[in-house]
Amino acid sequence: MKIRVIWIIDSLGQGGAEHLMPVILSHFDSSRFEHRVCALANRSGNPVAAKIKELGIAVDEVPVRNLRSPGNLPRLIRYLSHYQPDIVHTQLESANTLGTLAAAYLHIPSVSTLHVMKYLDWHSREYWRLRFMWAAFRLFNKRIFAVSESARQFFIKSEHISPHRIQTLYNGIDLSVFSAGKGDKQNEFNIPPGSKVILTVAYLREAKGIQYMLQALPAILAAHPECRYLIVGDGDYRLPLQNLARDLGIENNVVFTGSRQDIPRILALSDIFVLPTLDDALPTVLAEAMAARKAIVASEVGGIPEMVFHGKNGLLVTPRDPVKLAEACLDLLDHSEKSEGLGAMGFEIASRTFNVENQCRQLEDCYKKLAAGSK
Repeated sequence: MKIRVIWIIDSLGQGGAEHLMPVILSHFDSSRFEHRVCALANRSGNPVAAKIKELGIAVDEVPVRNLRSPGNLPRLIRYLSHYQPDIVHTQLESANTLGTLAAAYLHIPSVSTLHVMKYLDWHSREYWRLRFMWAAFRLFNKRIFAVSESARQFFIKSEHISPHRIQTLYNGIDLSVFSAGKGDKQNEFNIPPGSKVILTVAYLREAKGIQYMLQALPAILAAHPECRYLIVGDGDYRLPLQNLARDLGIENNVVFTGSRQDIPRILALSDIFVLPTLDDALPTVLAEAMAARKAIVASEVGGIPEMVFHGKNGLLVTPRDPVKLAEACLDLLDHSEKSEGLGAMGFEIASRTFNVENQCRQLEDCYKKLAAGSK
């Protein structure tokens, strides 16, 4: 019989964890595993749900307004009781808490993936919500996955969790959809012939640090006046970034594309990829840039040094430093052979470490042990 797994996630909106799900699900052994996905909220129409349904995997919505609503847990218990999975796999905060508790009530083994590291003041509501989540983990969770070793060590230290309870499992991508080389720059973005293209793909929020890249751009434009900076993604911080570009007088060199479904094509037309984030456990978009053989400039924070090795497949810079960002970008833009060499090495690293096949085989092993009654 197939092992039945229900994945519970906060929503199927535009976040990184959400976009990873259809890629991962498409690489499981369908002869041995049967999956179903449950979203606890609808954000922006839950666009990722359509991709999952295209795989022939059912997607359900069990609406949860907030963790304090008394009807949440019984509603999720009824849902799981109806479908009777062998394993529950939760992603993101609300799903981690409620999914772990509902699974425990029904004596279903549960595992959870932690995608972010958060430094919170104990006065904040979010701090106490995370305390609740970790209490559920300690009591009932069978396996916790951290998406980077730095995240794993962070949780071991901050949550005093036993090291054997938490395992590093790097997010994987499908390398086959990313092609090397240059794309056609004469496209909808009106990029002038022969101009350099710098690319950032991110959900637009202040913590992604794109404001510092905008501040670095005037120095880059002094050497490469036709350079274009493509910012792919959307979010609440888009308007402040647009206003900053205008205030700096660089709005004609900055393109806000909004959310896109053709990231491989956009990566192909870029020269270098930049992620000026202020903190990230393991940004999957860097693995995608590596798969597209692009040299990377990224902040030396979180799990990024586990992906980008300075001088090997990219350049690491201190966060919040427009001067260092400009210097690193100019180094790569001015030395195309160096940039191409870093990009080639990045592809090798992505193939070894961030291949979705590796991730799925490890998850399959975990599911089989839990389904057989092992810990």
